[in-house]
Amino acid sequence: MRLTTKGRFAVTAMVDLALHSGKGPVTLSSISDRQKISLSYLEQLFGKLRRNNLVESVRGPGGGYYLARVAPKINIAEIVVAVDEPLDATHCAERGNCKDGQPCLTHHLWQGLNENIFQYLSVISLQQLIEGQLKSGTAPTAIKLSQRMGN
Repeated sequence: MRLTTKGRFAVTAMVDLALHSGKGPVTLSSISDRQKISLSYLEQLFGKLRRNNLVESVRGPGGGYYLARVAPKINIAEIVVAVDEPLDATHCAERGNCKDGQPCLTHHLWQGLNENIFQYLSVISLQQLIEGQLKSGTAPTAIKLSQRMGN
């Protein structure tokens, strides 16, 4: 299955948001700078994430976004689905493989893959990705120190 840029960027932005939200709302421009994702693209993604109750926003000076729920309660499948990213490995609709209302010869194989991918992404929490970043040493130094100190 090919996960497109929309789903990958949404997950990346959510990890960045979670890593940097310790001092209040996080601006999309700061996520854009750190992750090299277009600000207008992030605005589109965060509009969808907000409508799906994954993030909340604060307007005005000092405003930005923060997680609507704690990171352990957000799974990766929710993020991908929120930005309308179909988890579809069959490609039957776009390629016209299924004809006359009948599944193509390999439809059930790819549909099973879709279900397994969705299940896999459903059991991985945003918190697990954050912890992976902290363990790998790639999270920002201030974040690592804050985590060690229990803040």
